[in-house]
Amino acid sequence: MSLLVTEPVEPGTVYGRRWAALAVLCLSVLIGVMTNTSLIVAAPDMTIDLGLSSQDLQWIIDAYTIPYAALMLLMGAIGDKYSRRGMLLLGLGIFAGGAVLGSAVDSADWVIAARAIMGVAAAMIMPATLSLLVATFPKRERAVAITIWTATTGLAIAVGPLVAGWLLEDNGWASTFLINVPIAIVSAVAALVLVPPSRARTTQRLDLLGGGLSVLAVAALVYMIIEGPRNSWHTSAVVAGIVGAIAAAGFISWELRHPNPMLDVRKFGNRAFAGANLAVLLFFLAAFGSIYYVTQHLQFVLGYDALETGVRLLPLAGAVFVGSAITGVLTPRLGLRAMVVAGMLLGIVALVVLTRVDAESGYAAFAWPLVLMGLAIGLSVSPATDTIMDAFPERLLGVGGAVNDTSVELGGTLGIAILGSLLATAYGDEIGPVVNGHLPAEAADVAQDSIGGALVVAQRIDAAGMHEQAARLVSAADAAFAHAVSHTSLIAAIVLTVGTLGVAVLLPGPRRRSTVVPASNAVEEPVVVG
Repeated sequence: MSLLVTEPVEPGTVYGRRWAALAVLCLSVLIGVMTNTSLIVAAPDMTIDLGLSSQDLQWIIDAYTIPYAALMLLMGAIGDKYSRRGMLLLGLGIFAGGAVLGSAVDSADWVIAARAIMGVAAAMIMPATLSLLVATFPKRERAVAITIWTATTGLAIAVGPLVAGWLLEDNGWASTFLINVPIAIVSAVAALVLVPPSRARTTQRLDLLGGGLSVLAVAALVYMIIEGPRNSWHTSAVVAGIVGAIAAAGFISWELRHPNPMLDVRKFGNRAFAGANLAVLLFFLAAFGSIYYVTQHLQFVLGYDALETGVRLLPLAGAVFVGSAITGVLTPRLGLRAMVVAGMLLGIVALVVLTRVDAESGYAAFAWPLVLMGLAIGLSVSPATDTIMDAFPERLLGVGGAVNDTSVELGGTLGIAILGSLLATAYGDEIGPVVNGHLPAEAADVAQDSIGGALVVAQRIDAAGMHEQAARLVSAADAAFAHAVSHTSLIAAIVLTVGTLGVAVLLPGPRRRSTVVPASNAVEEPVVVG
């Protein structure tokens, strides 16, 4: 008997080690998400060690996001045609290589390059995990498996900062790259032993033009989303938006006419499919955006170090698992719309609670919103993901996973870009009167740019013996940032409220749920080894 699993799961059969295979797929998901959230707490050490500017730091973040979002659809389609497990293994290998490179370099440009390589690899890994999950599990167990997969994504959001904080206690920032290497190696070896190979049996050629247009459209639009709010809609962001819009229009036109499109865009005319994608996008907009500024508040205002910050994000992870367990029981009884809308309402409540944050608020003011947001993700995202995947036939599972993951990544990108921009503007407007005319112009600009900058200026003032002035600046910065958190949370709550109304209209109720014909239940070509 071979140690390696070489045969695919045949239709109508049940793979005995499917739950162990799911654990491998979840481990692969963990590093794809964790590498981004761990960077949040590693950023201060990287900034000091490499002498990063704020622009450098943003590009270290964005160099991962742009190729990750842009390439997922194409990589999912390639995995469907040739080998989903092969795509996963290739992605894990490239991810490990990028992590080694990122840990070994000593300049911003090389770190950016390493992050870009890891972003390309993540675009291979994430759609492959979801498509392999659906190919491995029988239909009756698929919703439970997707719930666990989704819960892992929520876990990674909190575990990333925790692991990074633990590593940074005794090691440099490079350790936050290197930790990915053993995880990737273990995942790759375990995938060969436990995850059945899978690909679609088809003689149809890949829609390469559609794939190329999708890459161009998503890359340009994500660049616009990132750069526009941050740089006052500079020419480069506007040009990227125009290019993205033209490429998106070309993609839609081409896919509508192509006999074998990479993505049948007519699916977005299905209310359940469109509503599920919108729900996933909005959830991760709210989740990533709020975690972005909650983490900063915990570190800069409340003074927690990296490890302490990671520990205090754990309620989010625990609540995701609780919400996932609840949705596994209630979704079959109450239906898709009830669970997704209920989760979105909890997310709105979490953001509304954050609007009450002020300079005197302690950790308790953030603990409950984290719990509520975790419950919201657990309740809603897994049934939405299940609906998205159910819309695709077996031969297009990689594309289905890519659509879901692109919604996740676009939501996260929008959340950090838009809510981050609103946060920075609100903070700058609030602290401006305190520093302008009271500090040297250069110092005032630094303090007004970010709370981290204000704390650096305060340290310099304190070192010069002006202790009272330094204390006043720190107090003003804390109050300004707390105001910015409150203001940004209010805007986010309004956006999520409007989005919830749209999702509630789009998603079918319990009686109409059965009218949505799941493509994965249709008669399809068998899945064969690859």
